[in-house]
Amino acid sequence: MSATPSTETAPPQGPGELRRVISRPMLTFFIIGDILGAGIYSLTGEVGGDAGGAIWLSFLIAFALAFLTAFAYLELVTKYPQAAGAALYVDRAFGRQALSFIVTFAVMASGITSAAFAASRIGGRYFTGLTGVENPPTVLIGILAMLLVAAVNLWGVAESIRVNIGITLVELSGLLFIIAVGAVVLVSGEGNPGQAFQFEGSGFGIATGLLAGAGTAFYAFLGFEDAVNLAEETKEPSRTFPPALVTGLVLAGVVYLLVAFTAVMTVPLDVLVASTGPLLEVVREGAPGLPVDRVFSAVSIIAVANTMLINMVMASRLLYGMARRGVVPAPLGRVSRRGAPWVAIAFTTGLAILLLITVSDLSDLSDTTVLLLTGVFLLVNVSALVLRRDAVEHEHFTAPTAALVAGAIVSFVFLLPVVQEGSIYLLAGWLLLGGAVLWAATAAVNRRS
Repeated sequence: MSATPSTETAPPQGPGELRRVISRPMLTFFIIGDILGAGIYSLTGEVGGDAGGAIWLSFLIAFALAFLTAFAYLELVTKYPQAAGAALYVDRAFGRQALSFIVTFAVMASGITSAAFAASRIGGRYFTGLTGVENPPTVLIGILAMLLVAAVNLWGVAESIRVNIGITLVELSGLLFIIAVGAVVLVSGEGNPGQAFQFEGSGFGIATGLLAGAGTAFYAFLGFEDAVNLAEETKEPSRTFPPALVTGLVLAGVVYLLVAFTAVMTVPLDVLVASTGPLLEVVREGAPGLPVDRVFSAVSIIAVANTMLINMVMASRLLYGMARRGVVPAPLGRVSRRGAPWVAIAFTTGLAILLLITVSDLSDLSDTTVLLLTGVFLLVNVSALVLRRDAVEHEHFTAPTAALVAGAIVSFVFLLPVVQEGSIYLLAGWLLLGGAVLWAATAAVNRRS
């Protein structure tokens, strides 16, 4: 692996251009905040349903896939520092407009399915823990949360990132508290560390259970890829992205492994698997004398809301970038006086609310997010290999070829039915079919004009 200094200079920003306002610390916190969100707070127990007590090992496998794919993104974002992300890379590698559009739609859909899943969890177990209200109106609460996120997004990217930094500190403090509870439990001898090495899942063999658990856990690592859609708003992207992305991903991975081990050591596995607020169970089991139920529920809601914010920032910037390239309708590239792509924000927010209303089993949305993005990751790794023949004038990060090949192979394995459930393929298929119809309609309009 090599990272060489960049000689690129940022183009001047004129009317209608995004502003380069994101520094390395802001980008690092953006990545950490996006990763440390709804996944670890909501899905730890579900991973245990597949992997048994070896929740931490499934998280480690998921981290390996994320880290391998990060190499491809680092090479490509420093080589082509534009807002369109994966769609841009696939377009440059294969030159197929239809494929580029489907990638765009898949990434956008993954952000929206992720945000909708997070919105559904805001009105779930943690909301009950905070307010005491049983059976709250989950969809209504999710819609209101989505509208609030849209307002923050319209405020501007710099402001959105600053809000993200504050929220990241809150959600990180919650996870560090869980780790501290685990340390106390371990030192006092009250925990059951041996449970972390029980590999019996729900009807799976060891290898299959760990892979299925990793497929669920991978949702918790999603977010590092969102950052590339902020390339046009990042100062010196070729210098900024490598340290920010690696630092954010590694720190998140370490925190996840410690939290996962703490959870399975502290809480009986059957209780952990059955709970929709798994980390709240850790607090109750590990620190029963502390009156922190409401406080931790509030922290959890903030963490889940941050996942919504970052995913909606990503989706709107992705549509903006593709509109500037003429792949989606030009109005999606319009920018407000505050420098926010307001049409793209309105469009993605409307789609998220529609999805929240119409999908009956919102828990499927996290797995759909993973399936969509794993397919994109496969194409991104292959694109990085194909684009080795495309030289650019400025210097950029160069990933090891072996990492790109391994990332493509592991992504393919994660796409297999042994890792994902059949219903998820159907939902993803309907989403992509909708994207294909939209592309055909857009192409027809472009031909007429």
